[in-house]
Amino acid sequence: MSAVREGLPEGRYGRSADERADRKLKVVGSVLGVGLLAVVGWIGWDYVGGQAVSAEVIKFQIVSDSEVKVHLEVRKDASVTGVCTLSSQDKEHGEVGRADFTFAQRAGRVDEMVTLKTTGRATMIELVGCQATASAG
Repeated sequence: MSAVREGLPEGRYGRSADERADRKLKVVGSVLGVGLLAVVGWIGWDYVGGQAVSAEVIKFQIVSDSEVKVHLEVRKDASVTGVCTLSSQDKEHGEVGRADFTFAQRAGRVDEMVTLKTTGRATMIELVGCQATASAG
């Protein structure tokens, strides 16, 4: 009896269809992976680089039922005018004050005490956010 061969001889007829499909999948997967990394990198760079003005509430002091003094530390490019929005809430978490404060100093870091007027006694201060508005000078 003779033995029956099930496959083609190795290396005789070039690549099989399975090998070609595997190669195409590897190329497509690599291209998609590089594209995904590029998109994630761009989003991260835009988020970090786009933060032209940032601030932090260092401390606050409730002066009266209608006033709170807030110590802010603002970080920005020296050529940028920054505007930061503060909000104050009472003990029931109702908003009793909100104001925008402009920082046009030609410095990269600004420490300043600002006064937030309120319509009732504040118990909490929140830095809503900061943004760049225009170039100074």
